[in-house]
Amino acid sequence: MNPRNKWLLGVVTSAMIGMATQLEGERPTPYDDMVGVYTVCMGHTGRDIVPGHTYTHTECVAMLQRDLAAHGAAALNCINVKINPNEYAAYTLFAYNVGSAAFCGSTLLRRLNAGDHLGACDGLLAWDVAGGRHVAGLHNRRVFERELCRRPVEGE
Repeated sequence: MNPRNKWLLGVVTSAMIGMATQLEGERPTPYDDMVGVYTVCMGHTGRDIVPGHTYTHTECVAMLQRDLAAHGAAALNCINVKINPNEYAAYTLFAYNVGSAAFCGSTLLRRLNAGDHLGACDGLLAWDVAGGRHVAGLHNRRVFERELCRRPVEGE
């Protein structure tokens, strides 16, 4: 992790929660997603999901906060260059969706760590495939993440 990014560690803003909720939707009962991953709420996966349980909005938001903090921290551990808060939010949302390991092994991360911030943001667009096919919803999500990633931070 680049020490200049350390202040971002654990940062989960209400804006990030709102973005994730908008991108993921909220389903309070567990289901198999489009590639067969057991999921609940705003895209939460894991062994802690209780089959048949209907989660409250408060439970869903708490899971989302924990998940975003964990994926943001994992992403920061792989990033060796200084990033701004919009890049952090975009890469956290992306890592939450595809997994931290996928983010950390990606070409877009190699671009970012080589100093190509815009090229890395553009690299998000390549990640619109699920189950072997291009998915319009994933494409729309990646366009959103790319725009967030490329958005300048006011005052910088």
